[in-house]
Amino acid sequence: MAGVKGQVQKRGVERRRAMVDAAIELFARHGVRGTGVAAVAERAGTTASAVIHHFGSKDGLVQAVLQEADRRALERLSVPVNAEPTLEQALDWLVRDAEHTAVAERDLAALHTTLTAENLGPGSALHTWFLNRGRALRSHLAALFARAAADGSAPAGVAPEVLAAEAAAFLEGVHLLWLLDPEQIDLVAVHRSYTDGLIARLRG
Repeated sequence: MAGVKGQVQKRGVERRRAMVDAAIELFARHGVRGTGVAAVAERAGTTASAVIHHFGSKDGLVQAVLQEADRRALERLSVPVNAEPTLEQALDWLVRDAEHTAVAERDLAALHTTLTAENLGPGSALHTWFLNRGRALRSHLAALFARAAADGSAPAGVAPEVLAAEAAAFLEGVHLLWLLDPEQIDLVAVHRSYTDGLIARLRG
């Protein structure tokens, strides 16, 4: 019985992954508003009722997709939970993430940009999720710059919150430029240029 139960659970995980993958592709291509649960189900080779069974609602599916995007990024970078990287380690992670995104994760990058634009208004379904995520990102970056100032790899007088907002703005902006014009924008080269310049500026 234990073996049968394990197989059932494995199939459930595989179905859920297929639904999330289908949603990533369709949401990135058509936007969340332009994609129904039925379309996701058809793409995943299942039924709309099965999608609702796994995620509860369309909003639940969208949040699962966003969580999957973050999970993939942390997994491929081998970032430990509650890691406190040095400045150079963190900036190296950003470049390596850009290398992977440019090759294999365009759909997720497009989805993030699309969903951000669709949820700018305070009344939109995922506004709070993106607001909190953005604040968390800037908080992590500010802590990074504060540690850099403490260990001497950045000047003692740096403004961590300002640098954090600058870095976050770079990350959002460069992905938008690349998505719009991938033939002209080299995502990895721009990341390297920014991170190298930032380190030089902080050490100069």
